[in-house]
Amino acid sequence: MDLAYRISIFLLLSTALTAANASIHIYRNQLFNEVGNAYLLPGGSEGLAASLSSEKSVSDGRSFIRFENITFWRTQAAADGHSDKEHSTGLIQAVIFEAADRNNIGGSAYGGQRSICCTPDLAKLEGCKQGEVIRIPSATDSNWPIVLNIHFGGNYLSTSMDKTEVPITKTGMYNLFFIACDPKLKGTTMSGKTVWKNPDGYLPGRMAPLMKFYVYMTIAYLLLSIIWFSQYVRFWKDILLLQHCITAVIGLGLFEMILWYLDYSNFNSSGMRPVVLTSWVVTVGAIRKTLARLLILSVSMGYGVVRPTLGGLTSKVLLLGATYFLASELLDITEYVGTINDVSGRARLFLVLPDAFLDAFLILWIFTSLSKTLEQLQVKRTSAKLDLYRKFSNALAVAVIASVGWITFEVYFKATDPFNERWQSAWIITTFWDILSFALLCVICYLWAPSQSSQRYAYSGDVGEEFDDEEAQSLTRGQSDGDVGLVKQERNNGNAGISDHEDDMEEDKRE
Repeated sequence: MDLAYRISIFLLLSTALTAANASIHIYRNQLFNEVGNAYLLPGGSEGLAASLSSEKSVSDGRSFIRFENITFWRTQAAADGHSDKEHSTGLIQAVIFEAADRNNIGGSAYGGQRSICCTPDLAKLEGCKQGEVIRIPSATDSNWPIVLNIHFGGNYLSTSMDKTEVPITKTGMYNLFFIACDPKLKGTTMSGKTVWKNPDGYLPGRMAPLMKFYVYMTIAYLLLSIIWFSQYVRFWKDILLLQHCITAVIGLGLFEMILWYLDYSNFNSSGMRPVVLTSWVVTVGAIRKTLARLLILSVSMGYGVVRPTLGGLTSKVLLLGATYFLASELLDITEYVGTINDVSGRARLFLVLPDAFLDAFLILWIFTSLSKTLEQLQVKRTSAKLDLYRKFSNALAVAVIASVGWITFEVYFKATDPFNERWQSAWIITTFWDILSFALLCVICYLWAPSQSSQRYAYSGDVGEEFDDEEAQSLTRGQSDGDVGLVKQERNNGNAGISDHEDDMEEDKRE
């Protein structure tokens, strides 16, 4: 495999594994990996904005990468190969570079295989120093990439790096690697931490806008809650069971947005994500997403409007909800709680696929059920309910089309930005789903808003009768509904007198 390709893959993997980590990157006896003619250890990758000030204070507007308590340990065999009187017996180099300057690290002799460390041939051609990292000055700033040298002394097993702070004067996606070019340093490990800070706090650059976003989302949910609960209290006696479910989803959504803001605020001030708070956030979010999907599925089935219960389908719906909650919880915990440095791409894919499959299955079930409900309402000419469900189905169709379009854009966005150089706009990928979910909830709240005529849409056990559009709009009580397939079939057979309760029982058995 070509070395340049391996270096690119290693950089991609290190970016993917560390970008979502805390801005205080902690290393615990991490081993250097052999890549080409060098041994590498990825230290982190984050988007950093340029410093706004050079003064040192708590909220000083400075941006920097700081090395703290960094210690390297080499093998006993490597230490025994030197005497205690030798001055420099091993070199480790910390290399910081912007993603745009990634080709400024390493070189190739005569257009051959690319090397990270300087070889005898490259020393003649490039003028580099043999046994050290090849560094080509950046076209925009000759001081970059930054290379910091740490030497082993004598036959000591360990060496420590002085506390060093590298100021960031240019906005960009920065990568940190610890590199050893000496073959004798194979098996070297490292402990310590690095602190990455943006001008406004410790949030990684791609996540910083999310803190303000969740403030706006909290305000939006709060306004929706005020409007909904005012109507909810006002028409308490006419509230449908379905509207109780909508109330629960709104409350969970508001609670989730508040928790997300608190999580990001704490992250920004401390540089670490508290496991307990983040776990609460993802759990509440998983519950909210599960209930919202089950709510839409139940509405599509005509629950409370066309049928009084889900009958035999109740256990299947609950099982699907429990499965979806488990898949969503595992994925979100992997994504947000603690460090994900030990989670490979395959492991994450293993968690993403069940979640995506369940979403696709839910969409199929929702539209299948919605189609049956619309047919049934159309056959019975229950205009008020039919108009309601047509609006609901249109809203769902728009949401699905928007989702497919956004997924296509997301795939394109990530495929064309392998090194996260567009990190400043990456936050919109996450926020779209929250906005879409909130918009769909607003549509449901509008269609099923509590009012004195709420019972118009309630299920009635009376035998179905046909009404014209004008009469249906004036009614405050809904007429009976049954399953579309059976109603249509039995109308064709001339058996219009079978009750809706029997229809529902037959429908449950058939499904």
